[in-house]
Amino acid sequence: QAQLQESGPGLLKPSQTLSLTCTVSSGSITTSPYAWSWIRQPPGKGLEWMGTIADDGLTYYSPSLKSRTSISRETSKNEFSLQLISVTPEDAAVYFCARHDRRLGANDYWGQGTQVTVSS
Repeated sequence: QAQLQESGPGLLKPSQTLSLTCTVSSGSITTSPYAWSWIRQPPGKGLEWMGTIADDGLTYYSPSLKSRTSISRETSKNEFSLQLISVTPEDAAVYFCARHDRRLGANDYWGQGTQVTVSS
């Protein structure tokens, strides 16, 4: 079983950059056929996929967030990270990291999520 844990600051001011890290236990982030995603859920809204980094390091982003989002990884630490620049109050959400199994076509393991608030 994979275990994922998000970490990062929970409170930001508008225009700041959100940086979150997902630490993965029990399984390498470079192993096929898995990919690793960031997903968020604003209050009262549904889940929103933000982007994914595949086992080969290729990245894929939501078109609506692509200009502000960057996903990277640190293989030596078995971690992957999210950066979202120029945050606004609309970026307030619970942010999740998840493992995507390409054989299933679905996210099969999730972190517990971390609350991010954006307020001046």
